[in-house]
Amino acid sequence: MRLVVDNLNAFYGRAQVLFDVTLEAGSHEVLALIGRNGAGKSTTFKSIVGLVASRRGRIDFNHNINFDPIDISCLPVHRIVEMGLGYVPEDRRIFTDLTVEENLDVGTQLPRDGVPHWTKERLYELFPNLAEMRKRPAGRMSGGEQQMLTIARSLMGNPSLIMLDEPSEGLAPKIVEDMAYAILAMKKEGLAVMISEQNLHFAKMISNRAYIIEKGRICYEGSMADLAANDEIRNKYLAV
Repeated sequence: MRLVVDNLNAFYGRAQVLFDVTLEAGSHEVLALIGRNGAGKSTTFKSIVGLVASRRGRIDFNHNINFDPIDISCLPVHRIVEMGLGYVPEDRRIFTDLTVEENLDVGTQLPRDGVPHWTKERLYELFPNLAEMRKRPAGRMSGGEQQMLTIARSLMGNPSLIMLDEPSEGLAPKIVEDMAYAILAMKKEGLAVMISEQNLHFAKMISNRAYIIEKGRICYEGSMADLAANDEIRNKYLAV
């Protein structure tokens, strides 16, 4: 799997919010897009998956290295998702009246060659909390449990890349640990995982590489270990 974003620009009306954003992600890695609130993290993810209508640039994606990459920048959202790109928004968007199992059914897609195949039982192993409440309406779950459900529902689509927007935000410490374990398990399965985060500690737990975004521009690219050791960069772009 390979995702290459080249000179992505995005607009809300006449206001430009992304400026020549360039990044890439591959299988068996966790990539962190880090920045302050309002820096452009969510807009970057929404632009990649096609939820920002006014955008320019090239977005090459292939779910299997045996296939040529396709420029998905002009495709509708449903086609991008069908190709194997999963997206979990910050606001979760679960179906509150449906049970856990029914929410998972909604996300089901056929298996893909060269991509991990997820079933309900496999996801219950990955998220044991969901197994205990599979018949419970999603509206009667905690915020952390709903976050797990949203990720599991996206995995039912058998993506080769999954983008998680602020996956640790507002979660209890124990749930954050469970989330980190689940993301590392996805990486081990061969998925590419992209997270947007303000929480540098959480990103350090799971990420191989990091990009820092500030005012819609990428201003740092490097390994997570190098970022963790660079006080100057962290203080310049991430300090509150």
